[in-house]
Amino acid sequence: MASSSNSYVCDTLPAPRLATGDSPMLNQEEDSDSEVNVEDHDHGAQETESGSPPPSQQPPARKLCVRHQRMADEGTNLKLQHREAVNAIWSNFSSSSHPRRALILQGLLTMCCFSQLSLLTEQLAHLIRIDPFSVLPREVSLKVLGYLDATSLCRAAQVSRRWRALADDDILWRGICEQHIGQKCRKCGWALPVLEKKRTFVKAVSPSPLPSNGKRKRADDSSPERDSNKRNRTSDDGNTSDSSDCSPQAQSACSILVDPGATTQVTRPWKDVYSERMTIEQNWRRGRCLVRTLKGHTDGVMCLQFTETLTHPTFPVLITGSYDRTARVWNLETGAELHCLKGHTRGVRALQFDNVKLITGSMDSTLKVWDWRRGKLIRTLTGHTAGVVCLNFDANVLASGSVDSTIKVWNLRTGGAFTLRGHSDWVNTVQLWDGQNATTLATSSAPRAQEMFDAPGSEAPQIDVGKMLFSGSDDGSIRLWDLTSRTCVRMFTGHVAQVQSLKLLLEDECKPDGEEGKKKPVLIQGQWDIETGKTVRTYFGHIEGVWGVASDKMRLVSGSHDRTIKVWSREDGSCTATLIGHTAAVSCLALGEDKIVSGGDDNEIKVWSFSG
Repeated sequence: MASSSNSYVCDTLPAPRLATGDSPMLNQEEDSDSEVNVEDHDHGAQETESGSPPPSQQPPARKLCVRHQRMADEGTNLKLQHREAVNAIWSNFSSSSHPRRALILQGLLTMCCFSQLSLLTEQLAHLIRIDPFSVLPREVSLKVLGYLDATSLCRAAQVSRRWRALADDDILWRGICEQHIGQKCRKCGWALPVLEKKRTFVKAVSPSPLPSNGKRKRADDSSPERDSNKRNRTSDDGNTSDSSDCSPQAQSACSILVDPGATTQVTRPWKDVYSERMTIEQNWRRGRCLVRTLKGHTDGVMCLQFTETLTHPTFPVLITGSYDRTARVWNLETGAELHCLKGHTRGVRALQFDNVKLITGSMDSTLKVWDWRRGKLIRTLTGHTAGVVCLNFDANVLASGSVDSTIKVWNLRTGGAFTLRGHSDWVNTVQLWDGQNATTLATSSAPRAQEMFDAPGSEAPQIDVGKMLFSGSDDGSIRLWDLTSRTCVRMFTGHVAQVQSLKLLLEDECKPDGEEGKKKPVLIQGQWDIETGKTVRTYFGHIEGVWGVASDKMRLVSGSHDRTIKVWSREDGSCTATLIGHTAAVSCLALGEDKIVSGGDDNEIKVWSFSG
């Protein structure tokens, strides 16, 4: 080691120990002739008299590693060629074998001082990085990215264009959608709405909610000797007709509902589908929504149902019933009224519709079957001795509950019916259920098929074994009926006041090891376990009576006489949002996956949209 008063040269190893006949030394004091000799030696290319190297001394073809191939592609070597003084050393290193390269590097590191080692550290931190997706096959890259969650995929898409092309792949986002949409993700705990048809550009969203029936009693509902706690209201009867259209655009509306039109459906990327549903779920949890008001009824809205899954028309359809003795058909997308159905002589208290028909129940003791697309009355069913306040039907069977405390089960093909008796007060809500696994609840054997219906001419069996019916009444009880045996097989007690509405759901029952088990039926009126009859959960929050409830896999909503709508988490029973907007009691509501539709005594229909 040498030192000087004027300058300091770091020479950790003596020059003679580094310089040999085969390996020249990198020294700042070497003359140009030595550099030339080193270059000639490194290449091993002493030319013959003819000017060409001997064939035996031609260096073999070399395969570049990933890093050096990248440097060659970027032209890094060409940028450094102007440094001719050290070009010979680079050439010697490039032509060396891997063990010799390691030896050269060890010698260079020994000669470096701290400042130079610091420079190496900074350079190596950048150079040692490698983009795995630039060398891995696309299939392997997608497999690696498949282990990331949605947030990590979005961050990966911001790294580079190559990463974005991989992170936005439809296969990855379809897998994430399958984990979250329609079910609770076991990793993050989030569940997203289905919105079945919304992967296409044609507007269609959530499955049709079950009908929501109005539950209140008014002066024209009951006789004077009814209890004083029944809500009182007067309503004058008016002239009626079979059916008519209130809207001046009735003919055009009818053609829109009846004549199918050609539609083009183009699917969207799964990432957009996930993003849209995540926005909706965040809005649900934060209570953010847009509110639209539909006006047309002249009295309180008592029942409603909407669907957004019809193949035609392509727009969502809403039908409402009111104490103004009419049922109205709406375009839920635009808010336009399409039909006004007249025929009942008193208020419409219940309704339900499917692709073909609409059935309404009225305080005039009748049920009417309509062609809601054309606004025409098809048939009138009579049998109850007092007003009809609830109904529910499936493919062949219609059940209706009445002020006369009875339930009638109708054969939709023949019009025949039989009566279930057991409640001691108004039957406010009924719900059919295919309880195939609950046939053990029945207490008696089923009668023969021809005894199913009271009316003659109904010999063909219409009720399958296991068909059940739930009913809720003003007597405070909920009953479960076996329709094949016409008997009450279970009673749910616990309410201290009238039961106004109920909702039946099938809940995933998980096994201890985390695997999915059978579908477990759960009754929503409070929350009941059907198999045991015990109360699972009670929801507290409204300060007055609850007139309507609706629920899906993720949440429950309730409408109350206190003029509010509350959104509840089914997971922990907490109230996640309170919606205020009605100026009178909320009498009915229906739940979709991105909206709530409610009707009230203020004659208004409100659409609460969480789609942003």
